Amino acid sequence: MPFVDAVVAHLPRHLRELALVHHELVKFAMVGGTTFVVDTVAFYGLKSTVLDAKPVTAKIFAVLIATILSYVLNREWSFKTRGGRETHHEAALFFAISAVGMAINAAPLWVSSYVFDLRVPNVTPLEENIADFISAQIIGTLLAMAFRWWAFRKFVFLELQVELAEAAVAESGSTDHADDELAEEELGHS
Repeated sequence: MPFVDAVVAHLPRHLRELALVHHELVKFAMVGGTTFVVDTVAFYGLKSTVLDAKPVTAKIFAVLIATILSYVLNREWSFKTRGGRETHHEAALFFAISAVGMAINAAPLWVSSYVFDLRVPNVTPLEENIADFISAQIIGTLLAMAFRWWAFRKFVFLELQVELAEAAVAESGSTDHADDELAEEELGHS
C-alpha cells in the first residue's frame, strides 16, 4: 500500500525501524482499526434500531460483519507473506478462531448488561451507552484482539519458512539437521 509506505517513510528513524521489524503487527493493528470502525458503526446502528432490546445480539452481528472484512484484509495484506495452507482450510480455521474471539468480545458486554444490569430503566440511556462502549468496544475488543493475534499466527497464517523446512525433512527423510535448522530459525539465530 503506497499510503502506508509513505507514512512509514516519514516516521523518525527509530520508529521506522521498529515499524519495519514488526510489520505484521503494524498491519494487523491497522486492519484492526479499520474493522473496529466497521464493528462500532454496525453495533450502534443495530443497537439503536432493530436490536434495541438485544445489545449482545447486536454485538455478535457487528463482529460477524467486521470478521468477514478482517479475513479479506488480513489474508491479502497483513499476513500476505505467510501461507502454505489451502484457502478453504485457512478460512475455516480463521472463522473458527474468530468465533472464539466473538465470544471473548461479547463477554464483557454480557456481564455489563446482565450481571451488573446496566440497562435502561436501571440507568440512564447515556450511562447505558457509555457502559456498552467501554465493555464491548474497548475491553471486549482488546481481549479479542490479543487472542486473535496469537491464534492467527499460531494456527491460521503459518510461517512459510517453517512449512518449507518441514517439507524438506519429509522429502529427505533426515530429521536431525533439519530440526537443528528449524530450532535456530525459531529462535532467530540464523
